[in-house]
Amino acid sequence: MYRKKENPDLHDILRHAVDWAMEAGHIQREKFRSQNLQMTTKSTVYDVVTEVDKACEAMLLERVASHYPDHNVLAEESGAHNASADAEWEWVIDPLDGTNNYSQGLPIFCVSIGVRYKGETVVGVVYVPFFDELFSAVKGEGASWNGRFIRVAHKTDLGECVLATGFPYDKRTNPLNNLDNAVAIIPDVRGIRRMGSAAYDLCCVACGLLDGYWELDLKPWDACAGALIVEEAGGVVRPFRNDRHVSIVAGNKAIVEQIYERLNKNV
Repeated sequence: MYRKKENPDLHDILRHAVDWAMEAGHIQREKFRSQNLQMTTKSTVYDVVTEVDKACEAMLLERVASHYPDHNVLAEESGAHNASADAEWEWVIDPLDGTNNYSQGLPIFCVSIGVRYKGETVVGVVYVPFFDELFSAVKGEGASWNGRFIRVAHKTDLGECVLATGFPYDKRTNPLNNLDNAVAIIPDVRGIRRMGSAAYDLCCVACGLLDGYWELDLKPWDACAGALIVEEAGGVVRPFRNDRHVSIVAGNKAIVEQIYERLNKNV
């Protein structure tokens, strides 16, 4: 029987988040590249949701409610679930980040779970099912990738860097669509990658597979866990717009500053 704890142990929360992320990953692997995957669109034709997004979210909501009924939840597909107006804990869940990739049969997709205490992210878990990669962090304790502690890349010359970015769903109608930033940055870097999953991009920055990342108009569930993982791996996550939801640049301090100076900013 659940008993409310005033201050749940962060490692208990981490253990549950890892178990539940891997459970969602199992659901995703079972349906991946299925010929009869059910799919609809949301805000635009580019904004896809599948039956797997919904199944994973339903499972995660049930797990949180059964173990932490006094915690709030913010989930991508169903929004806010408030256990209490004054709840200090909140789970921020993206049940399947990279849905476009998933629906196309491309293997870059993940489960992202961040946990906030009094508005500050204190636990982050990202599980990448196809590659069986688990990224995690607890505030103040560093970040890990499949059990190994990780650090962001050490490069200081932007010209040597491979970066990632993405583009918002309203890119066709909103001029703040990141195209100007891409044009400004692409000539000055070794390469740009469009991975299709913000959470995975951030984790790749955290472990040094990517040297930096920027994107605008993300939502909290896209970046909550990944941003903590970057910071706990010694990196910086810096906002660059205050009018396009979550708009951030990530990497080591030197590279973030070089990307930041090239961006169309409003902070």
